[in-house]
Amino acid sequence: MQHSIGFGLTTAMFGSPEMLEIFSPTGFVRRMLDVEAALARAEARCGVIPADAAARISAVCAGSVDGGDASRSNASCVIDLETLAQGAVEAGNLAIPFVRQLTAAVAKRDEEAARYVHWGATSQDILDTALVLQLVDALQVHDAQLMRLANDCAALARRHRDTVMVGRTWQQHALPITFGLKAAGWLDALRRDLARLDTTRREVSVLQFGGAVGTLASLGPQASDVAARLAEELSLASAPLPWHAHRDRIVEVASTLGMLCGNLGKMARDISLMMQTEVAELAEPAAPGRGGSSTMPHKRNPVGCAAVLTIAARVPALVSTMFASMTQEHERALGGWQAEWDTLPEIVILTGGALRQMGEVIAGLQVDTARMRKNLDMTGGLILGEAYMLALGGRLGRLPAHHLVERASRKAVCDGVPLREALESCLAADPALTGLLDAETLNQLADPARYTGQAGRFVEVALQEWQAACAVRTR
Repeated sequence: MQHSIGFGLTTAMFGSPEMLEIFSPTGFVRRMLDVEAALARAEARCGVIPADAAARISAVCAGSVDGGDASRSNASCVIDLETLAQGAVEAGNLAIPFVRQLTAAVAKRDEEAARYVHWGATSQDILDTALVLQLVDALQVHDAQLMRLANDCAALARRHRDTVMVGRTWQQHALPITFGLKAAGWLDALRRDLARLDTTRREVSVLQFGGAVGTLASLGPQASDVAARLAEELSLASAPLPWHAHRDRIVEVASTLGMLCGNLGKMARDISLMMQTEVAELAEPAAPGRGGSSTMPHKRNPVGCAAVLTIAARVPALVSTMFASMTQEHERALGGWQAEWDTLPEIVILTGGALRQMGEVIAGLQVDTARMRKNLDMTGGLILGEAYMLALGGRLGRLPAHHLVERASRKAVCDGVPLREALESCLAADPALTGLLDAETLNQLADPARYTGQAGRFVEVALQEWQAACAVRTR
């Protein structure tokens, strides 16, 4: 039985190859074996178990994991996944049948060494630490994906710093912005995600080792030394004390990735709306078979955005489950810890899928600047109503100017003429208003590129912040 994590035929759509490998059954059991081997070596270094027993246990742990691949020799198989899964049904967790299989495998080579398998540890020590090792590997992959995506957004922001387009509020034309500003908004959110990811990766890279109730009584006075050596063996930080029922580190991973998926979903929403036929300002990368329809040959669907939006819709409920699981009983949980087992891996896998999909979209994003300009001109200058109002407001006061431009806007729509022409007509019709705005001023007010405010500066600020963040990471 070799499968990824049981999501079915759509798993590849919403995951990434790296995440599916890390969180495969084999990937998890492999890390459980790494923890047991490291435990044996650490205890041997502290004189708790014989050195030759630790060497034998480590050698056995280096063997293969059998997931039912008939093409692979089982001569060095340590753990059989089918048997492990069935054993967990009765035992209540994977560690108990895992230790049973590992002990049997060691006993085949050295019965004396088998006595020292899993010495002084508890099931949760092995399962939590194996999960931490998965998370360390996964978050490193996320980090690299996020860096590439942010760099591509930075390139878009820089290239389109002054590309004027429609700014939309409540999905309606509002005021001119630049596409560079929109991309800079994506970039700045990803920069914050990257900072959170850095912090979260440090917080979660911590050993779990406490024995049955978090006292390590089984190891006596050597407990602290064993814990320190075990953390060293696994390249993890030593926790000040075991955290069996204190799950904030694990939940922080879920929270950080939940926000990241939300920001990726925001990007996907923007891009998919800008891909609508009536808008057509952006397009996902073109490739044979990508975004097609089974019945409509002309379709070019935003399939990457659809996947990211699906993930952004699924992850919040999973994050909620992680938060709900924090209220754990006494020294070891009944249900809360177990609720994490499938939930957190799903969050991490889905995040990897969202990063992969959005990375592909942004890397090959097609920007139609001509269409952006055409859409900007669609309303005949109505989008610049605020600019006209403020220019008149200095002479008439804000509220009278607002009423005047509002009347001119209705006239422009009714007569089918540009706002400038309708406003000139309204000004000419009232002797008290004649000459308030001269032709040169009207020409300037009719240019949307002159009414993007601080968009260019905001783009530069976002780029500077991103460069500063990158510089800190390379120190």
